[in-house]
Amino acid sequence: MDRIVECVPNISEGRDEEKIQRIVHAASNIVGCAVLGVEPDSDYNRTVITIAGSPGPVSEAAFALVCAAIEEIDMREHSGEHPRLGAVDVCPFIPLQGVSMEECVQMARDLAEKVATECSVPTYLYGHAALHEEKTLLSTIRKGEYEGLEARLSGGETMHNEATRFPDFGLIIWNEQSAKAGGLTFGARGILVAYNVNFEEKDAVVAKKAGSLLRSTGRLVKQDDGRRMRLPGMLPMVQGMGVVLESHGISQVSMNLRDVTVCPMHVAFEACKSVAADHGIETPGSELVGLVPLSAILEAGRWYADQGETDEISLVQAAIRGLGLNQLGTFEPHQRIIEYALQGALGQ
Repeated sequence: MDRIVECVPNISEGRDEEKIQRIVHAASNIVGCAVLGVEPDSDYNRTVITIAGSPGPVSEAAFALVCAAIEEIDMREHSGEHPRLGAVDVCPFIPLQGVSMEECVQMARDLAEKVATECSVPTYLYGHAALHEEKTLLSTIRKGEYEGLEARLSGGETMHNEATRFPDFGLIIWNEQSAKAGGLTFGARGILVAYNVNFEEKDAVVAKKAGSLLRSTGRLVKQDDGRRMRLPGMLPMVQGMGVVLESHGISQVSMNLRDVTVCPMHVAFEACKSVAADHGIETPGSELVGLVPLSAILEAGRWYADQGETDEISLVQAAIRGLGLNQLGTFEPHQRIIEYALQGALGQ
């Protein structure tokens, strides 16, 4: 297979295992692609699903999964730690091999229009697929989250301007279907690594401070007279926030490393570790959400490897050890590294 694209739908369900299985099953058994990962998180009430393969089959699988999620998930009953706008909060296409970003843009736009038409739900475009520059950032589209969507669609007061308020496809109306499904977001982007650093605290006080200091957008400072100033963050191309992880009795700095060549995983981990140490908090490990490119693991491995360790296997193990990727669960390289997982799933 010389043309490979990845699709990573994030669905707003992370607790009902049977429901998740039914949604994932809809995307399975399509010739030419494979479901490489299914990662539910009960605290976030969210599941990250990774699909990869040839462009046509991946688009077919993504559409089937989105339709199943719309059928299964009712956003009126949803709650969780992670920001979200709809049943499929985000569905990005990522070029991996022999596929251009322009092709992924068209795949995202075609799917967003098809879902809006056939499922009667509002859909938004972000990233490289955005039709408006103001919609490039997912965080901008998601402002107000699901709870603010009714006002956006029905003409009520909202924090959005005219360019970001309304969906790119679908009826601008708040009805039974949009209330159930919420807003669905589709996009095209480069390889993004969802990466969380664990803090040994239960209330996320330090984790939230670290998130605001480290993320690229930094921290907003407000004066009593109403003046506001944004202080830039420490890390480039990083989105981040501190959250409580109740199931493990810890907190996390939950990050999207938007370009791991600009901000590698080990840089993000050591930055979190440094801020936490200033407050007397330990950072015993971290976790990856979804799959990660081999190049990113190897770069981290080079930082943590002992002198003389240069072969691929040793560098992978050094990264797992140095980043503490086994703390919350076993990190299996052949399931979690994109290139390894593809080779196994597609018989290469």
